[in-house]
Parts: sequence; C-alpha cells; structure tokens
Amino acid sequence: MPYIYLDDIATADIAFRATAESLEELFIAAADATVNVMVEDLDVIAAKEIRAFSLENVSLEMLLFNYLQEFIFYKDAESLMLRATEVSVKKAGDHYSLKGEAKGESIDYSKYEIIVDVKAVTMCQFEVKETAQGWESTVVLDI
Repeated sequence: MPYIYLDDIATADIAFRATAESLEELFIAAADATVNVMVEDLDVIAAKEIRAFSLENVSLEMLLFNYLQEFIFYKDAESLMLRATEVSVKKAGDHYSLKGEAKGESIDYSKYEIIVDVKAVTMCQFEVKETAQGWESTVVLDI
C-alpha cells in the first residue's frame, strides 16, 4: 500500500504518510488516501464521470495541497466521489504545474457509506519531500 495512516500525529483529525517512486505516483497515492478515509473500499467507486485538473503553484507542497482540496471540493460541491487516474507534474521555471484526471460517480449510499466526512486538508505538519526511495508526503485531514 502506498500510504499508511498515522495515529500519533493527530487526535481529532486523520493523518497519513504517502510514499512513491515518482511525484505522479505520490499525488495519486495521497488522493487515494484522502478518499479512502471517506470510503472503505475504493474499488466500489465507478468511473462514470471525469473531471480534469489543471493547477499551478510556486511550491510543490501547495500544489499537492490544492490537488487534494479538489477531491474535497467535488465531494462537497457536486456530490462526486472521485479517484485520481492520471497525473503529470512538471517544473517550469519558478513554479510547478499539474495536469490530471479523476474518475468517479455521484455519491451512492446504496453501494457504500461515507465513513467520515473530510472537511479540508490542513497545513498542520504538511510536507512533501524527496527521499532516497523517491517521494514522501505527510498530510493531516480535518474531519
């Protein structure tokens, strides 16, 4: 599993650490971890609708932060539960850009129940760093 939940970081929130060999895999793992907090079995989310992402930021951390917020936004604004399917992260000059795609469906309570409702990604201990094995992020979600 490309992410683990961390019990010792947040008591009223949920924290996780995602790891991957590439930035693209890291962003997908972090998105899956975020959605997996809400839905126990990610495989039940059908790929009925597609949403495209195009984000830019001068900070890699804030790019991931904004990317994860998109999943929460679509859950709240359109009642969509999405899974990341494609991500491309590039550095151009002094900023990073992301192009991606997520697929999912309207929240279907007959297929799955929402375990907890993620309200937001927090800046508490938020981190993205390169490691000898690839990339790692620590994320705390407000529930």
